[in-house]
Amino acid sequence: MYDFKQIEPYWQKKWEDEKTFEIVENDKPKYYVLEMFPYPSGKIHMGHVRNYSIGDVVARFMKMNGYNVLHPMGWDSFGLPAENAAIKHGIHPDKWTKENIQEMKEQLKLLGLSYDWDREVATCLPDYYKWTQDLFLKFYEKGLAYKKKSFVNWCPSCETVLANEQVVGGECERCDSAVIKKDLEQWYLKITDYAEVLLQDIDKLDGWPEKVKIMQKNWIGKSTGAEADFEIKGSDKKLKIFTTRPDTMYGVTYMVLAPEHEYVEELVKGTEYEEAVKAFKTKIQHMSEIERTSTDTEKEGVFIGQYCINPLNGKEIPIYIANYVMVDYGTGAIMAVPAHDDRDEEFANKYKLDIVPVIDEDSKMINSEEFNGMDSKEAFEKIVQKLEEAKIGKKTINYRLRDWLISRQRYWGCPIPIVYCDDCGAVPVERENLPVKLPTDVEFTGKGQSPLITSESFMNTTCPKCSKPARREMDTMDTFIDSSWYFLRYIDAKNENEAFNKELAQKWMPVDQYIGGVEHAILHLLYSRFFVKVLKDLGMVDFDEPFKNLLTQGMVLKEGAKMSKSKGNVVSPLEIIEKYGADTARLFVLFAAPPERDLDWAEQGVEGCYRFINRVFRLIEELKDCVNAKDELNNLTKEDKQARFVIHSTIKKVTDDISGKFGFNTAISALMELVNEMYKYKENENRKECILKEGIEAIVTIISPFTPHVGEQLWTMIGKEGSVSEISWPKYDETALVKDEIEVVVQINGKVRGKLNLSANVTREEMQEMALADEKIKELIDGKEIVKVIAVPKKLVNIVVK
Repeated sequence: MYDFKQIEPYWQKKWEDEKTFEIVENDKPKYYVLEMFPYPSGKIHMGHVRNYSIGDVVARFMKMNGYNVLHPMGWDSFGLPAENAAIKHGIHPDKWTKENIQEMKEQLKLLGLSYDWDREVATCLPDYYKWTQDLFLKFYEKGLAYKKKSFVNWCPSCETVLANEQVVGGECERCDSAVIKKDLEQWYLKITDYAEVLLQDIDKLDGWPEKVKIMQKNWIGKSTGAEADFEIKGSDKKLKIFTTRPDTMYGVTYMVLAPEHEYVEELVKGTEYEEAVKAFKTKIQHMSEIERTSTDTEKEGVFIGQYCINPLNGKEIPIYIANYVMVDYGTGAIMAVPAHDDRDEEFANKYKLDIVPVIDEDSKMINSEEFNGMDSKEAFEKIVQKLEEAKIGKKTINYRLRDWLISRQRYWGCPIPIVYCDDCGAVPVERENLPVKLPTDVEFTGKGQSPLITSESFMNTTCPKCSKPARREMDTMDTFIDSSWYFLRYIDAKNENEAFNKELAQKWMPVDQYIGGVEHAILHLLYSRFFVKVLKDLGMVDFDEPFKNLLTQGMVLKEGAKMSKSKGNVVSPLEIIEKYGADTARLFVLFAAPPERDLDWAEQGVEGCYRFINRVFRLIEELKDCVNAKDELNNLTKEDKQARFVIHSTIKKVTDDISGKFGFNTAISALMELVNEMYKYKENENRKECILKEGIEAIVTIISPFTPHVGEQLWTMIGKEGSVSEISWPKYDETALVKDEIEVVVQINGKVRGKLNLSANVTREEMQEMALADEKIKELIDGKEIVKVIAVPKKLVNIVVK
């Protein structure tokens, strides 16, 4: 029997004691496999089991194929949950996080994962975030980090800024108060400077899923169009708009500004429209961006009492503010063409505004003065030319991508290494004084902007330039910063002099196989790509992209729904490991579905995998002495050849399935067929011990990446020394895959009626003759007219009768 409670702890300790998976720099070809590191919540879940089992199979398989495999693990350990725990339970985030890391590390070790724990990193430790701060300063010195005012989610009750994920249905998740927007100074990174190269280089990512590449392209959102200036009547100000359809400019009947647009307050001040505008701005403060831009949300707005002038025809156009225009998208102002835009049409109908069509059903221009009758594509260019000649506009490219807001008004994050001096302004902390450490003397009340403000020792400092009293930046960095470069720190995790060594980075990067959830398809992956491109420009690396190949695994579901505590459908990995063993849990998540698809949890499937492992143990126990076989591969019978065919076709299929398409489920299925064949062949009175030896050695080596504890135990059972993970992956014998006989299906009118075992060299004509000569087939077609006989070489014969 498979005694997992004895076997698994034994091998886990042995791997740890012997440092089986510690990386030693050598001349073998490198392979860097990486799963996205977890947030240390304290408990692993089935999503972790699936993600990390997938990565472990790849790591072990590549190691057995002669690669020097880098397979590290660490912790994305800054973030809001730790702070919430401090507020709720009175436990310091540092203590809470470190305890969770220790607990999760022990749980992950139960899975038998081949990590080099010597390279472990935790983003919340000073030896990591020192280099996060150093990289921030490099961005700052390059002009890629800056501060400006922007709107944030603000809970008036908690008196604190909330991240988008803390706003549920427009309310604070902590106290259920209505959330409003508040204008605060925030730090940004200029990712927009890299929009074009980020977009263009997506086409280099041949090893990424197409859907992820499309998502990134859409997020960057490149569009070609024109900028144009609309003068505000009676003012020296102009509204700059960007449009992808300059050919529709003669159809503009009103202008829409984001309620937060910088001109709005000034344009209504002291007018009869001021109160209505204020009321509307207050109303939309309680709406999220998603709500405001949703196609289902009713389009609402307010006239601000001002007009602008269409630069092409001089017509006066009323200016509105509306909920569906965002200040951070484009210029925060749009020209509305209700005849050719659904949102604009809905708004125009609601407020009884003009609707003027300018393109007919044949894509010809109408109501557009000298452009009438022109094809709209031609008019696009001609109208842009007119704008440029009049110096009131120009052809331009716009991106949906906005600069990355990295400020977080929280304690548990990487401190931003900037101080503020009354004389010198914003001053970067000197590198010799990094890391700027998080203080311990803070209060966690859930009130106010950031717990850091409660630490006098942290807030008050001296200016690095003039040594006068200064105050530190109170914001910390978005945790996406930490995960945008962690894959580089793994390469050189203990380097005390720099974030990572360039030569080592050049050797190991890019990551050969990255594995994680599709929910990170845009932000994390885009930010990591951005970081690498900046680091290349800084001369710190010589490559363009961080991840060569990407696998986005599906979720683990129960009864068709995502596992969650609220639904009461969570299956604990620890309970499964306790009941069936870690290898059973691994085998099930790898076998139950292809990795890119969602997996529906089924206890009977787990039990089936447990029974299979026990079946393998019984087979190997019975046949283990065959490894000393003295007979030779000669005078092979039909049964001998069939057994060898299954052995070597299984080796080939598993090799192809793992290395080519992550077909773990089909690979395991082939392994199960091999086990069945060996059970069948061992009953053969004339069996050859040398063939059984081939079979059981193939089973033991092939099963080991999927169920590593089982693999090691079986390896010792058959009298082998060392670790099975250190041996070479088995090679298949091409000659064993050549069959003397093939099975040909015989159909009558497309329905299978028989099967024939024929020579592998049989011709099409011989197939037809043998099918028609078969006694069973002759009976079935007796008295019927044969219309035609179709033969597919070496596969089937279909006899069409009437």
